[in-house]
Amino acid sequence: MNIVILGAGVVGYQIASQLISEGHNAVIIEKNAERARYVDSHLDCIVLNDEGNSIETLKKAGIEKADFFLSVVDSDEVNMIACGIVESEFNVPIKIARVRNIDYSRARIFEKSFLGIDFVVNPEVETARLIANSVALGATSDVMLFENSDMQIRNYQVDSKSFFKNKTVMDIRKSINAGGKFLIAGIIRDNEFIIPSGLTVIQENDIAYILASKKTLTNLFIETGKKRESIDRILIAGGGKIGYLVARYLIRTGRKIAVIDSNYDSCKMLSEKFPDAFIINADISDETIFEEENLHDYDLIITATENQELNILSAAYAKSLGISRAVAVVNHPNYMAISNRLGIDVTVSPRNSTVNAIMKFIRKGDINSVHTLFGHSAEVIEFSVKDKSLVTGLALKDIKIPANSLILTVVRNNVNEIPDGSFVVNSGDRIITIAKRESIRALEQVFFSK
Repeated sequence: MNIVILGAGVVGYQIASQLISEGHNAVIIEKNAERARYVDSHLDCIVLNDEGNSIETLKKAGIEKADFFLSVVDSDEVNMIACGIVESEFNVPIKIARVRNIDYSRARIFEKSFLGIDFVVNPEVETARLIANSVALGATSDVMLFENSDMQIRNYQVDSKSFFKNKTVMDIRKSINAGGKFLIAGIIRDNEFIIPSGLTVIQENDIAYILASKKTLTNLFIETGKKRESIDRILIAGGGKIGYLVARYLIRTGRKIAVIDSNYDSCKMLSEKFPDAFIINADISDETIFEEENLHDYDLIITATENQELNILSAAYAKSLGISRAVAVVNHPNYMAISNRLGIDVTVSPRNSTVNAIMKFIRKGDINSVHTLFGHSAEVIEFSVKDKSLVTGLALKDIKIPANSLILTVVRNNVNEIPDGSFVVNSGDRIITIAKRESIRALEQVFFSK
């Protein structure tokens, strides 16, 4: 696969890094000289320090042989125009644009491949959807969902009192009656992602990623002391794009919503858009506001300001005052791990949401969904098995998957199976796997069609 990426910011860099690690060819165009030098010294690819809306620069980047063109600079207009230039001048099959303006990304013109754009991704929209999904499931943990399946992956923070502490994965599975099978798919420990075996011992401060059906996970969390509580009153800190979208989603559910923001104009707009919501013009970092407005009476706080450090601190402080659940918008992978240790139930990353959406689209065909874990050190990938897939007709024990990867579950006729080695793969099955970054390319080769 050949891909030309315009913009070497965090998203462009991460996508290029993932594709390169899987053996694909990437060329990056970046106009900022310092950033271009940094990327050139850290990634094994061609980096052009130039403007991306130049036909000559695009030719130098190899656009004429590209399978994908991805534009992820900070300007929506540049992203759209760059795709338009590629559409009019070159025969590139797929053009992808990041568009952050909500009005642009919702416009119906994109339904007709406006400017040749095949896929539009909006980080704020993707993030708000994840938050809304998490709230719908009780906001007890991060949630990964899969296509047409009730299988989920949720994370579980192991504290000093946890049932999981100092037990092997095998013993945990034998000891808990959750009403269905579950699997510990991965562990974050000391800033490292581990794919465990049955003999792996779970330690205090580990973050375990558990796969099971929705019902089984709910039972498991109850059995281990994380009972789902009613969420009727929700406080949203930050009335920017993400806060606005989350409020719009959640008000439709009939819950009582309050939004706090320090910007008067934002509060005025929110009051007009959401007359049934309680809008507070104040600074969430002012601890007196919790007492003055009785904010500690809410069931859930969602911190969605532009400052991820403030989001973490505000969520942790709110929980210390008695708010039972907390969701924080955080981008830095180390901050996400810290957030879990501080008792924050859910962390959502706009960066990860964007990368996941783009990677899912790039890999579409044999792949239904992609979820990245812990700074993209691992991925959960859902494969579709076709008639010509290399694994069709094989028992799982006979499928040679690479080291640091694991087959988690198989979905057949909308029925979920956590299978054993004798399970035979059929055409039409969907197989959910997990792999560390260095094994993803080899894993994809196992499941791709002949």
